[in-house]
Amino acid sequence: MTAEFVTPTSEETLPGRPSPFFLAAGEGERAHLFDQLFTVLLSGDETEGQFGVFTMEAPKGQAIPVHSHDDVHEIFYVLDGRVRVAVEDADGALLDRVLTTGDFGYVPAGRKHTFRVESHRARTLGVSTGGFERFFAAAGERTASTMPPAEPVIPSREQLGDAARRYRNEFHHDVRLLD
Repeated sequence: MTAEFVTPTSEETLPGRPSPFFLAAGEGERAHLFDQLFTVLLSGDETEGQFGVFTMEAPKGQAIPVHSHDDVHEIFYVLDGRVRVAVEDADGALLDRVLTTGDFGYVPAGRKHTFRVESHRARTLGVSTGGFERFFAAAGERTASTMPPAEPVIPSREQLGDAARRYRNEFHHDVRLLD
C-alpha cells in the first residue's frame, strides 16, 4: 500500500488538506508586511484547524503594533539573530526579554504583546493556533520574493482592520510595551 503524497501546485504551495507534503528551503506561502517576510509552512487547513507554522525574517526595525488575540496562542523560536518580545502576564505585569538564537518564547491567548528585531537581521519560527498564520498575507501583500521587502509594506487602515477582524487580532494603539 502506498501512502497518499501531495505535490502542491506552483499556485498553491500548501495542499489545503491533511496530507503529507514537503517544502524545499524558501518554499511556502510568502507575504510582506511592514519590513518583514512571513512564510507559511503549514496552515490550519493541513492540521484540521489545530495549528499553523510560519517563519518571519526581518531587518532591525521598529516594534510591530501591540496586539492580542483572544483565542490564538503563539510561540517564538529564534532561528537566527535577536528578537525582543514583550508580553503582559495575567496580572498586567510586563515580561520583556531579548531572545537570541535557539531561545523560545510563548504568548498565551488574550495577552497583549509585541516584538522587535534587535540584531542586523533575524529569523524566527512561529507556531500559532490554526488559521491565524494567514493574517500576514491578508494584512500585507503576497510575494514571490524570498527576502524581506526593500521598502516597508504599510497596509491601509481598512486592509489592516479587515485582516484583524477576520483573523481574531485586536490592536491596542493606546498601549506601548517597548520603548
